[in-house]
Amino acid sequence: MIELLNEPLALITFVGLLGLFVGSFLNVVIYRLPKMMENEWAVQAAELRGETVEPPARFNLATPRSRCPHCATPVSTIDNVPLLSYLMLRGRCRHCQAPISRRYPVVELATAVLSALAAWKFGNSAATIGAVLFIWAMIALAGIDLDTQLLPDAITLPLIWLGLLFNLGGVFAPLADAVIGAMAGYLSLWSVFHLFRLVTGKEGMGYGDFKLLAAIGAWLGWQMLPLTILLSSVVGAVVGVGLMLFARHGRNTPIPFGPYLAAAGLIALFAGDALNARYLQLL
Repeated sequence: MIELLNEPLALITFVGLLGLFVGSFLNVVIYRLPKMMENEWAVQAAELRGETVEPPARFNLATPRSRCPHCATPVSTIDNVPLLSYLMLRGRCRHCQAPISRRYPVVELATAVLSALAAWKFGNSAATIGAVLFIWAMIALAGIDLDTQLLPDAITLPLIWLGLLFNLGGVFAPLADAVIGAMAGYLSLWSVFHLFRLVTGKEGMGYGDFKLLAAIGAWLGWQMLPLTILLSSVVGAVVGVGLMLFARHGRNTPIPFGPYLAAAGLIALFAGDALNARYLQLL
């Protein structure tokens, strides 16, 4: 098996298929992790009020089995095959015919494609392992932030340390650049947050955004931070204007910034060096 993975096509295929199944798991993380956090907060709040807390029903990433949100019928194994089940069921529950969210196949396909691209770019190396872990975390964080406007510490903080761990050997950036990237990533958005609040009296983003940019800096080095901030700001502005014009999205309705940071981080992972070189060439 190991010798087979030395063949580029075999490696790309294997990592792509692995990404497909991981994408299915990421859908579970995106849906369940915020609910697990809410349950934990509710228990903590009740304890602070001195109330007797009833043990909550077991709810984690593995239990209970996935169910249709409309008819509550457990999803069978044959209906839980990534991407194929959605196509075979034509996007509807087998039992009640309610539509299945398109997000599920989109997350699975995006995870598979980006994982395969990482294998194609980095080959049979530690960089591929690191890249797919980075990709999976970015997809999970983007999905959770879109749904809840939360970027859980349970993902962002380990991601910072994992990036520094990979860069002990300079996999993506020299360790010094990674450490500076983590610090600069956090402090740059922290400064923007407090300056914006000082000027407007409002909070423009959450602390999770600081940690996410710190994680990107820890993985890719401080040199990628200006590109990441620029790309995320441009994409965020374009999408925000589009939502206000075409989706009647209110100007005062908050738009999560995490997905744009995650998208910019992925662009920097795959094309950051080329984009930075092109920018310097233009200068």
